[in-house]
Amino acid sequence: MTISRLQAALFRCQSKILAALTTTAVISGFFTVGLAYAQAGKTNVDIKEAWIRSTVPGQMGTGAFMKITAKDGTKLVGVSSPVAGVGEVHEMKMENDIMKMRAVPALELPAGKTVELKPGGYHVMLMDLKQPLLKDTKVPITLTFKDAKGVESKLALSVSVSSVAPIGQAEHKH
Repeated sequence: MTISRLQAALFRCQSKILAALTTTAVISGFFTVGLAYAQAGKTNVDIKEAWIRSTVPGQMGTGAFMKITAKDGTKLVGVSSPVAGVGEVHEMKMENDIMKMRAVPALELPAGKTVELKPGGYHVMLMDLKQPLLKDTKVPITLTFKDAKGVESKLALSVSVSSVAPIGQAEHKH
């Protein structure tokens, strides 16, 4: 066998391996997307317009905002992200002319009603950040819900980081 025949055989073999890997990656992607939809269906929760406020180096906390609609009454009971040491649901409200923020153990999600997590109101707080969250990146967040029977379910999201609310979402103004 000549060198050119060996090279041709090697090229055909590499092409077949590349095709097999590409097919595997595509199939894997379909299964991953399917799993995400299965999780979303299992939780009976719809998330829209989710975003996280970008940070600067040294900033240890930021907020995540979204619209949540539950088909059946449920509660948002937990938040986690690999970029944060702590994730909590927070409420901001005026008390005696002072804006106060506090963690809440659970956020009620009435059946069929959209609850908006927004600046100046309920929101997800990511604290003890392990890295700056840069504009135009994505951050994984897992939300934990508890239904009326006490059954917990989780929903994994990949949330866009932005310095301002996406168009269509009102920003809290002082």
